[in-house]
Amino acid sequence: MVDVKELAANAKILRKKGLSVREVADELHLSVDTVNYLVEYGPEGLPPSDVKIGWRSVGVSGYRVGLMAELMADIALEELGKQDQDAEVVLGVSINGIPFSAKLSEILGIDFGVYRPHAESQSGGAFSSNYASVGNGKKIIIVDDVLSTGATIKGAITDIKEAGGVPVLTLVLVNKSSLNEIDGVPLRGLVRARSLGGTILGGGGKKSFPYG
Repeated sequence: MVDVKELAANAKILRKKGLSVREVADELHLSVDTVNYLVEYGPEGLPPSDVKIGWRSVGVSGYRVGLMAELMADIALEELGKQDQDAEVVLGVSINGIPFSAKLSEILGIDFGVYRPHAESQSGGAFSSNYASVGNGKKIIIVDDVLSTGATIKGAITDIKEAGGVPVLTLVLVNKSSLNEIDGVPLRGLVRARSLGGTILGGGGKKSFPYG
């Protein structure tokens, strides 16, 4: 059981350090809505139903990150085979999608790109010019660690299309939604984690409200 008081305290500390709500959400692996609630109301109320995800035991080891990327590569090849598709760029969503996508690009033998979501908004972002471009009809695999509402990935898909690329697959470590695709792009996760009513952050179904 996650201690909601500790989550609320951590969220407020990170906000005071200057992180945006989106950046706090990424750091704590929570949705933007949950972070907004924790910052505004603290631990006294009941936040939206959400699932706190932590993968530090993987993140502290480059070897373990590589092993997870190998699993992602296997899933990517399976899904692309179903579509009779290939891919030319693995695009890592900053920050947490980057280590997995870098290793994944090595395993698949294709280029590596970086996408940075806008810190102050829930959609849209920019591509880092230091890495592979996504235009000229390139087929793109999008990689992130945790998917909550899908807003970040949806923004990435829109931006890829506007840049002239073709998103063919999204891969995440954990899918916290019921989605199997986003804007027509297949979505695959190593693990799916969803609240089945109420909230695991504290309280029960009567006072909490469903989060989707």
